[in-house]
Amino acid sequence: MLLPIVFLVGVLLLAVGISGLHRRPMPPVTFLVGALLLLVGIFGFAGSKSHALHALIPAALGALLILCAAVARNVKARMHAMHVAVLLAFLGFLGGLPGLFHVPALLAGTSTVPPLAVASRSATAILCLAYVVVAIRSFIQARRSRLAAQA
Repeated sequence: MLLPIVFLVGVLLLAVGISGLHRRPMPPVTFLVGALLLLVGIFGFAGSKSHALHALIPAALGALLILCAAVARNVKARMHAMHVAVLLAFLGFLGGLPGLFHVPALLAGTSTVPPLAVASRSATAILCLAYVVVAIRSFIQARRSRLAAQA
């Protein structure tokens, strides 16, 4: 139930990021994405029959993003914290990318990978990609603002 909602939120983040979310402060966006990843990991772990610890990887990634958002509350550390958050999100995207490749087989009914694992990895990849796009656009906007202020 939660994972389709996370898919939709990820797609919405990506769409809104292209249209203007990058103009908002990044720490709250980072906190939101971190919280969503935390939920993906917890529900993925709780929903798996074997309770495999690797199902908690999205939760750990989400916790690290939330930590970056907390560190970014300090103005002097904001830029570094947000760059670390984007690096973590990019790694999360790369880690979740194989899940996206299993979606067609899952829809066709020929997947050997458990559906919950495919959904969890795909949701992680979509959320992380959306966050990376929004963050990069925000970084470009911040740099343009700094340059305009110097001129």
